Amino acid sequence: MLKLLTLILVILVDLARNEVYKSPEQIHLSLGESPNEMVVTWITQQNTNSTIVEYGEKEFDKFEKGSSIKFTDGGPERREFFNHRVVLRDLKPGTMYIYHCGSPDGGWSSVYFFRAIKDGSHWSPRFAIYGDMGNVNAQSLSRLQEEVQRGHFDAILHVGDFAYNLDTDDAKVGDAFMNQIQSIAAYVPYMTCAGNHEQNYNFSNYMSRFSMPKAQGDGHNMFFSFDIGPVHFISFSSEYYYFTKYGWNQIANQYRWLESDLKKANLPERRKKTPWIIAMFHRPLYCSNADDPEHCTNAENIIRIGFPFGEDYGIEKLLYKYGVDVAFQAHEHAYERMWPVYNLTVCNGSANNPYLNPSAPVHIVTGSAGCQEGVDPFLPLPNTWSAFHSDDYGYARMTVLNSSHLHIEQVSDDQNGKVIDSMTLIKNKHGAGTYNCHERNLKQTSPLKGPAKMKFT
Repeated sequence: MLKLLTLILVILVDLARNEVYKSPEQIHLSLGESPNEMVVTWITQQNTNSTIVEYGEKEFDKFEKGSSIKFTDGGPERREFFNHRVVLRDLKPGTMYIYHCGSPDGGWSSVYFFRAIKDGSHWSPRFAIYGDMGNVNAQSLSRLQEEVQRGHFDAILHVGDFAYNLDTDDAKVGDAFMNQIQSIAAYVPYMTCAGNHEQNYNFSNYMSRFSMPKAQGDGHNMFFSFDIGPVHFISFSSEYYYFTKYGWNQIANQYRWLESDLKKANLPERRKKTPWIIAMFHRPLYCSNADDPEHCTNAENIIRIGFPFGEDYGIEKLLYKYGVDVAFQAHEHAYERMWPVYNLTVCNGSANNPYLNPSAPVHIVTGSAGCQEGVDPFLPLPNTWSAFHSDDYGYARMTVLNSSHLHIEQVSDDQNGKVIDSMTLIKNKHGAGTYNCHERNLKQTSPLKGPAKMKFT
């Protein structure tokens, strides 16, 4: 009798464990191929018979089915889990929806909500922007949770480096991190780009866990574009330039795609509808941190100018040529706002208003969301293009006010949410060929290494 009871208990425990392993976790949203779509992605540790999202404005009167794909991590345990993806289509612009996800055999998640993206370009979208957030010391997370759930943002832009790392401890750290950001990513689209901490096993954890728009990119989350209101966003990989062990073709393919996408975005009808073009990629073209000689004090920064042989594939000339307005980067665990700059030349709009019709893109580094590596110190004498910098933990907010005004500010978590920096970029004209950044050597000692000199106009 005792043996029978023990056997029954073992069976019940096993059944309960299986149900837990089939439960939805790591739930997050992202934008689909059009503004009236929302993608719901989640993980189960065991596969389920179906992949379903039930949703509606006040009750679950709609549902969509999706699919699951088995992922095998590259670590020693060769752990397996299942990525579930469902696309919600034909959403009403600006409408609030409730939803949950799961399956009859695996169970359902808690109830979450989101607001569908508004239609057209005559509205003012709001964003939180940051990079380099880990599952340890994620200093900004609590404030982001509150602001997201209060409806302060239309989307999150995470500019590379997740979890530290998604693949660590046979991807268990990735699981913990994705569950951690569920408190924000289940409520607003969580848009991403890859950083250096994602590179293990050829970025496979990053590629599998997120669902970025596929039609306007490579289909694997490494480079893609999307529109929100009056903004055309471009996300691409700076890491291709540094992890060439995965191949050289990836650099050329991305570069060709990037130029093609920028050309399309500058067609008169497109640029009229989405006048702002904003780029996001992980490694900075400009920075003033003391502990990064590869990027901050190197005049021959590879991502900026490209390679010294063959076709260089330098990124900066494309951003300048096609009139990209703002470029967000991270990698440095700090915040830094640059003056408008091109080819080491500061090109302010005017002495009184440097961000009024500037002659070059504006670069923002916001990589201090918080991770176990702490923050990065700055050079005693920042580079000439540095307008403001801080090593406080925090994140950036951006509001695209209209077709001509865009506001960016940095929030300090060290100072209880205080806005420690802000700027308003004013552009009366957008488009390719609108920049005119003249060069004049600055008569001072340059901290940069390499043949290029610091310049200022």
